[in-house]
Amino acid sequence: MSQFSDSLKSIRKKSSKKQREVAEYLGINLRTYQNYEGGRSEPSIAQLIKLADFFMVSLDELVGRDWIGG
Repeated sequence: MSQFSDSLKSIRKKSSKKQREVAEYLGINLRTYQNYEGGRSEPSIAQLIKLADFFMVSLDELVGRDWIGG
């Protein structure tokens, strides 16, 4: 799995949302969403933004980026 897929799955579980709920919000089928969590495909930037909004997290957090700028 990729860092993104691990992060996505973790964030979804913390929010107590079902995969189907997220897929419906994104307007995609369940299998496509499952592929995101399984690391078999990645969403477009527009879908990433929708996911971040849905879970109320930053894009950095969503993609598993832990960066401290200076």
